[in-house]
Amino acid sequence: MLIDFNNMQEIEIEHLDGGEGTILAKMFMNEYGKVIVSRIPPKCSIGLHSHKSSNDINFVISGTGRAICDGKEEVLTAGTCHYCKIEQEHSIINDGDEDLVLYTVVQNR
Repeated sequence: MLIDFNNMQEIEIEHLDGGEGTILAKMFMNEYGKVIVSRIPPKCSIGLHSHKSSNDINFVISGTGRAICDGKEEVLTAGTCHYCKIEQEHSIINDGDEDLVLYTVVQNR
């Protein structure tokens, strides 16, 4: 199956999971999970939330930021991957000067 993000409309999500500002995302969803390309502008974030029934894999395409996973801080830079497994909680924060662009796969249990 081909997922063409080039022809997908970008949506704006305000205060995602209680985070700061607006996140921009192109998202494919089905019963198995989600595939998302998102842009987190500077000073914006995805709020702290838990994954009760899915793994969340976030590959950094560009930009810089931080993930806080179960209370531990991780530095995010292009080429790194933040993995939040089932039963963990995390947040993602853009503390850089440019958009933090992520390719995310949410795999349902």
